[in-house]
Amino acid sequence: MSGASPEPLRVLVCDDSALIRGAISRILEGDPAIRVVARASNGQQAVDTLRCTLVDVVVLDVEMPGMDGLTALPLLLEAKPAPRVLMASALTTRGAETTLQALRLGAADCIAKPSALGALGEGDFRRDLLSKIHALGRRAGRTGRSLSLRPMPRPMRPPQLLAVGSSTGGPQALFSLVQGVGARLPVPVVITQHMPVSFMPTLAQHLSRIGGMPCELAEAHAPLLPGRIYLAPGDRHLMVERSGGALRAHLDDNPPLNFCRPSVDPLFDSAARATAGAVVLTMLTGMGQDGLNGTRGAVDAGAIAIAQDEETSVVWGMPGAIARAGLCHAVLPLPQIASRLLELLAR
Repeated sequence: MSGASPEPLRVLVCDDSALIRGAISRILEGDPAIRVVARASNGQQAVDTLRCTLVDVVVLDVEMPGMDGLTALPLLLEAKPAPRVLMASALTTRGAETTLQALRLGAADCIAKPSALGALGEGDFRRDLLSKIHALGRRAGRTGRSLSLRPMPRPMRPPQLLAVGSSTGGPQALFSLVQGVGARLPVPVVITQHMPVSFMPTLAQHLSRIGGMPCELAEAHAPLLPGRIYLAPGDRHLMVERSGGALRAHLDDNPPLNFCRPSVDPLFDSAARATAGAVVLTMLTGMGQDGLNGTRGAVDAGAIAIAQDEETSVVWGMPGAIARAGLCHAVLPLPQIASRLLELLAR
């Protein structure tokens, strides 16, 4: 006899535009596993709703009259139990700056609202919205089983590069990571983070401000220098190549992999090939399995792989995939990853 179906995910949609509230609600209510339990036109209404309504995920507009999303966010997160908050932002520099602030304050993820209202119902936005709601709303139980870890290679070659992959919850994890390592890394850092392209320059600015290393968007064929961070642009795959004895960035326009461009798979795979396996891979929080194949090939070539643990991940999809596949040399809480990287990269 089959078990009962799980309860639908309870969602609150908060946006000052009645048209946008309606469009988002229709998308969500078209999924039988999701139920829109309330709608709000400003942050104060959303906060008041949570006092009497149980909500799993809040879709929160950034800019609203009265109480805006940034002001409402910490009040929403005080609810017991606290919902996961998905920030919905316009594709503008101002929207990106406010959204990154919200992610630092505890929002779980963000989604970019199309500039044209009609595009809200189209494939890309619909797919992204539904997948993010499912990922944030289903708080999976802990695995409850031990993971098989690989032994560190002996002898260990000095790593030439640190490559990082992240998605849902990634900006917060990246902020923690760059603060933890400071300015002490003797190798270049390359990062693929799944975010809208218009948000990437702002993310680079935030990482530069809060960490000890300068961060910039990777440019085609530019050398990768020690002590600097290079972010994949939001619309092209970042890869690593060796040219003239130096590591360089390569930007690729090939189709998305795992529905993602940039994708972690080509970054990890190319990083291992360019360094002959002398690379440390770090997989942070994110939904899906992007990076699994790239990690498998890189580890076979001699790379070291570290994954964020389930307890500290917003979504244990990407790190969980490589951990369950037995590809990791360590699975660590986020606060411990920076110190382990410093230890490995100082060799």
